[in-house]
Amino acid sequence: MSYIIFVNPSVLSQTGMPYQGVFLATLFSAGLATLFIGLYANVPYALAPGMGLNAFFTYTVCLGLQFSWQEALAMVFICGIINVLITITSVRRTIIQAIPKDLQHAISAGIGVFIAYIGLKSANFIQFSIEPSHITSVNNQAFNATQELYQGGLQAITTNGGPVPAIASFTDPTAILALIGLIITVILVVRQVRGAILIGILATTALHLIINPGLLSGINFQENGLGESFSQLGVTFGAAFGANGFGSLFSDLARLPLVIVTIFAFSLSDIFDTIGTFIGTGRATGIFTQEDIDNISHASNTKLDKALFGDVVGTSLGAIFGTSNTTTFAESGVGITAGGRTGMTSLVTAICFFLCIFIAPFVSLVPAAATAPALIIVGVMMMSEFTEIDWNNLVIAIPGFFASIFMGYSYSISNGIAAGFIFYCLTMTVTGKAKHVHPILWAVSALFIVNYIIMAFL
Repeated sequence: MSYIIFVNPSVLSQTGMPYQGVFLATLFSAGLATLFIGLYANVPYALAPGMGLNAFFTYTVCLGLQFSWQEALAMVFICGIINVLITITSVRRTIIQAIPKDLQHAISAGIGVFIAYIGLKSANFIQFSIEPSHITSVNNQAFNATQELYQGGLQAITTNGGPVPAIASFTDPTAILALIGLIITVILVVRQVRGAILIGILATTALHLIINPGLLSGINFQENGLGESFSQLGVTFGAAFGANGFGSLFSDLARLPLVIVTIFAFSLSDIFDTIGTFIGTGRATGIFTQEDIDNISHASNTKLDKALFGDVVGTSLGAIFGTSNTTTFAESGVGITAGGRTGMTSLVTAICFFLCIFIAPFVSLVPAAATAPALIIVGVMMMSEFTEIDWNNLVIAIPGFFASIFMGYSYSISNGIAAGFIFYCLTMTVTGKAKHVHPILWAVSALFIVNYIIMAFL
């Protein structure tokens, strides 16, 4: 799972967050959260900022919904507090029971589609063309095809359709390097080589440095060194609580429904990602007993309950340091398979995260072409959830499609969840099964609809 220390700064820095600061925030939040779950719950699991959740943070919340990264961190912190509360009460049981298992699997698979799509774009494997007739606005102003100059340059282009995706010509150096990296990573993963994704990142980076040897000799240890990294960490640490975080998040009442829905989307993704990881790996390996799993919906003192509490603490902790939701990694299953059975495994993993602080000067050498294959492969791994959906039942298949595939089409995790919930309520209603839809699902779907109506008039 160490690939996250390269991928997470690459993703979150697109919001304007300082790259080196996010690098340290990733290590500290991962190290402390992993240490906590190991000591408190005595289980062999490791935590770090989650894939999918960091994409939601960047591409949906910041770049899509136009929240500042400080506001997004504030929402992540609130998400962590909410998840702590529902973990120590019976609310967790209600939420889990409210959402059909098919939709839970669809959401997880959809996040995989979304991550893989981001990887394909980052690798420059896909290019888009837009016809002028489809452009509706430029820089939030009505588009004029005869206009040649734009004050301040081009900042945003909005279209009503028309962008046509196509495979790249592979004359771009980034695309060629990413393709080589993808081939290397695929071979390693299929051959079940330990650390395949990390080796793929390092191999692609090494090739990048061989082609561009000046990058290594020109590294500026003053700008990229440990001291500068800690200086940038000072920018992200506690930023959620500043004037640009909580200070502005609730200042505009018109955005309140959007804020609530976004926090809900953060929490929902985090909850089911964690539960799926614990149950999926714990049942097969015996880490958690059947009694632990049966009592997941109750406030109890089982090992699984302690592990869930350790996980949700990590989310708020990560927000304080300056990163997206910290969650339990499915890659923990590799450590369990190798023999890890107690918190000692987590303790060693946490120490390794802390030791990675000393590679800070070299992190900036890792190109996007090296991390893009990791995104693609991780996305592919998450798509196994598709097999758990009853595609022969259209009542389930239609909302399942919107909660998964549409998530990638709309380039938004929250839009996918919203569409899945809304269409589930619709299909259940028209087939006379409305009474089987949980009130929470009705309420959330209504909240999503109200939010879209409000956004339409903003």
